[in-house]
Amino acid sequence: MPVRVLGMIGVSPPRSTTVHVIAGAISPDWIASISKAHEAAGYDEVLVGYYSSSADGFATALYAGTQTERLSYLLAHRPGRVLPALMARKLATLDQFLQGRLSVHIIIGGSDPEQQAEGDFLSKEERYRRGAEYLDIMRRMWTDETPLDYEGTYYRLKAARSEVRPFQKPYPTLMFGGASKGAMEMGAEHCDMYALFGEPLKETAEQIAVYRAHCDSFGRPARFNVSFRPIIADTEGQAWDRAHKILETVTGSGETFYKAPTSQQTGRLLEIANRGDVHDERLWTPITAATNATGNTTCLVGTADQVSDALLKYYRLGVESFLLRGFELERDLPEFGRELIPMLREKCRQADAEQAPA
Repeated sequence: MPVRVLGMIGVSPPRSTTVHVIAGAISPDWIASISKAHEAAGYDEVLVGYYSSSADGFATALYAGTQTERLSYLLAHRPGRVLPALMARKLATLDQFLQGRLSVHIIIGGSDPEQQAEGDFLSKEERYRRGAEYLDIMRRMWTDETPLDYEGTYYRLKAARSEVRPFQKPYPTLMFGGASKGAMEMGAEHCDMYALFGEPLKETAEQIAVYRAHCDSFGRPARFNVSFRPIIADTEGQAWDRAHKILETVTGSGETFYKAPTSQQTGRLLEIANRGDVHDERLWTPITAATNATGNTTCLVGTADQVSDALLKYYRLGVESFLLRGFELERDLPEFGRELIPMLREKCRQADAEQAPA
């Protein structure tokens, strides 16, 4: 399976070293330039993030898509903000305009206060149940040949239909994340790819096995994405020096982080970080500890060759895509594009060839 490499874009230039990339006012020039830089570096797709106060992702993805030729856009979306029948049409329309360069990252919501800032006061457990209904309706709106009648706990529809269908068949890839039982059940039934934060190989293999079992119960395949923050340099020593400088900058930056983990998934990251700074030789977690596991902050540190070797181990576990973004975006993108991404693709290609039948 050809490996896919994902990045992430914001709407305005971040500070030189940053954890967050989706805050700030809109800069069309920045959106265009950072999208083109990802495309030039060899990325397949970029995440367009979501926060309760961030710029609208639909417009951002559509605008960015007009500035690039090949790059796809992973649009973060929180079920519940818009009625699902309308959202099915909105996403189908966007997929048509982008000619299939779209996938959707389903986010139930990390913290109750942040959800409440937009007027959503359901508990996380209820949000997963509502999300399952929401996704059920959207998928059926995209695939059913007859108008949809629906009676659920959260949504009711009578003769709902859509005159626009997605460009992709049957519809864009749906990605999700979360370690709770409710998250896995919703994702296994309705989503196509499970997004994991970067954990050690042992814990990642365990998560993969648990999710595969959930997918088996629905008769659906399991696919996986893992997120890391690579920190690379010409030598291993220089990479570790750079990692410690980035840690100093992050802790002194004044950025606001959650005061505690906001989900089981981020709780797992913090527990791993508290066990030690380095895991599996290259997985480095002090920034995770310093930020209370805000976002994906587990790092892989080393040369491009060493980091691509580390990523290959996850690929051999069954991970088919990686979200790789650094802390110094304008420096990291060309560095990743010169060596890390080509090395990763070639090593995964070789691994596939070794596994192919004679």
